[in-house]
Amino acid sequence: MNHERWLISYADFITLLFAFFVVLFSSAQVDHRKVGQIAMAIQVAFQQMGVFETSNTHMPLDKSAPMPFEKVQVIENTMRETDISQMVPPMKGVISNTPDREELGAIRKTLESTLAAQIEGNTVGIHETREGLVVSLREMGFFDSGSATLRPGAESTLKKIADVLRSLPEGIRVEGHTDNVPIHNSAFPSNWELSTARATEIVKLFITRYAIDPSRLQASGYAQYHPAASNGTAAGRALNRRVDIVIVARDKPVQISDAVEAGPSGKQPGLPGESRSTALPVPTGPQAK
Repeated sequence: MNHERWLISYADFITLLFAFFVVLFSSAQVDHRKVGQIAMAIQVAFQQMGVFETSNTHMPLDKSAPMPFEKVQVIENTMRETDISQMVPPMKGVISNTPDREELGAIRKTLESTLAAQIEGNTVGIHETREGLVVSLREMGFFDSGSATLRPGAESTLKKIADVLRSLPEGIRVEGHTDNVPIHNSAFPSNWELSTARATEIVKLFITRYAIDPSRLQASGYAQYHPAASNGTAAGRALNRRVDIVIVARDKPVQISDAVEAGPSGKQPGLPGESRSTALPVPTGPQAK
């Protein structure tokens, strides 16, 4: 009787166990370089939307070696033709001193001089954001409550604004906003329709009466979801019922803006994904009733 036969079974067992751990080890390994590239792409995308702050430190991407995760925050892909640092906007809350911003500053001075009476009467407000220059038209000076029809005296103010904007190269986004009081009338079943209709009405006027190039214009409605002040007071609701004309800085894409400052909770309401918006084709005919 051979007492060494158990060695055959033992050797088979050890071989299978070795193969098992090799498979486990192989399945646990990831391509760190590719994962790093994906992480970088996600980071840049969020930075472009203003969700993450940018880094002032840059490190070229080495495609020949794995990329440590802790360095993802500071890298840029130097192999791309366009420098990522040029694609990523400045840090949130910081308005960079670029030639575009200097031009917006000159535009702001012109508008403030032209609209001095309206600003003093609190029917128009002007401020800058990282998106560009915002001319805020308060409801009390331009629309009746629950209506998208311009008041007769409002067109003279809009003409002054259009005269300044007509020769500019920047894109223009007209954004309608409301307070949080629900609206239910025969014309508008909700604040979405009201805010969009008001923005579209001004865009139509810019095109048909003041000859602004339609390709520069956008009309959007945000209802009550981008408040400029607290809806808990009458004064705050009055500030929220507005139409913002955003002169978009040339270093910014035409998209949802940060046209309002931080809301009453301290949370900035202008970030993409935090509310819905309705962008409509620019009308060229009479507004549908």
